[in-house]
Amino acid sequence: MSSPSGGYRATARAVGDREMPTRTAGTRAIPGPRTRRGHRLTPWPTAAGPGPRPARSVVLSSVTATAVLALAGCGVLILQLVRRQTGTTGLLVGLGLALVPLPFVLGGLAWLNQTARVPLRHIVFCLGWGAFAATTVAILANGWTSTYLTAHQGSLGEVLGADLVTPVIEESAKGAALLLLLLPLGTRIRCHGHRTDRPCASVLRRLPGPGLPLGHGRGPALPHARGRPRPRPYLRPLPYLRPYPPTPDRPRARARPRTLAAGVVLGGITACGFAFTENALYLGRAFTDDQQQRLDSIGLGESPSLRDFDSTVQTFVLRGLLSPFAHPLFTALTGLGLAITLTTGRRRLARIAAPAGLLLSMVLHGTWNAAADLGTHGFLLVYAVLMVPCFAALVCFAAWARSRTARHAARRARAPAAVR
Repeated sequence: MSSPSGGYRATARAVGDREMPTRTAGTRAIPGPRTRRGHRLTPWPTAAGPGPRPARSVVLSSVTATAVLALAGCGVLILQLVRRQTGTTGLLVGLGLALVPLPFVLGGLAWLNQTARVPLRHIVFCLGWGAFAATTVAILANGWTSTYLTAHQGSLGEVLGADLVTPVIEESAKGAALLLLLLPLGTRIRCHGHRTDRPCASVLRRLPGPGLPLGHGRGPALPHARGRPRPRPYLRPLPYLRPYPPTPDRPRARARPRTLAAGVVLGGITACGFAFTENALYLGRAFTDDQQQRLDSIGLGESPSLRDFDSTVQTFVLRGLLSPFAHPLFTALTGLGLAITLTTGRRRLARIAAPAGLLLSMVLHGTWNAAADLGTHGFLLVYAVLMVPCFAALVCFAAWARSRTARHAARRARAPAAVR
């Protein structure tokens, strides 16, 4: 038999409101219907009413699964590309030698992350992006551009590709990881189209006029609102990239040590994954060339020695011992500039910080690549004059951020509870 919608709910409510009979001596009460489970059997609202909102975890799970599948596909592709240039044996040797400097670089960034407090999922994403996605883009783009420049410019094209084009491609590919973290994936973008009959894709708003409150820019644009339109910042508010809140003493937002350290950590982790894959490629290629040269010269009659693999040893000393922090240093400048842009209250500084950090990383990367063509003495000169001071400045910045954060934590612990 069919019953009207909501009949069970009405019955359960009526039974629940009915007074229960008193229990006398020598008798036992008959258990009645349980009203606490009545809400489980009521139907969901139909199309006429609002239905249940989808769980946020479902959206985040789909985004995470998509990112994992994309990085896995890039990992398989880059593994095949490296194996094609090095061979199976060269690939295994390159991976083994590239793992040697990795714990030291990750250990230093983990020490700085105690100040930044970047979550583990973001660190794993940046590491995977640098090791798989950024290297895939760099290898393919560098191959195409070097082929084009060599065909049209000859030997000059090789120099231009190594010193100008390669830094631009690699630093842009590594810096894309930081921008992907700021995309509002899994969040709901508010739209005011139902108020003003405008499409939700509108990304322009008007700045508040001199007589309007500061929060007026979020609402619909009124006819008397003055100012020029600017893009609405559709960025995800990450907790470790937030400035100090304005105070009566300092009305402008300020960047704090945690935000600056977070930018350095994100850029350094991404570059650390990129450097690992690149070291595996160069070391595996050098080992394959040395092995082939040894077979062509002495054959298989004698046992191999360390002198037979001079190129592999030189590559390992250069990339694994002398400059393991080179790529993290370059991309840390990009992350630092982006952190300043997101947290500073000065308009001019916010506009130029991120492009300046990216441009500075490209210039430093290009200078480092050009130093390899200057010979041994020129390379050592550039290394001592440029790389060592930059690395020392990065270490001093990390120590300053750690000490400043520890001082603030101690001051906050000594403050009274009412002040906190």
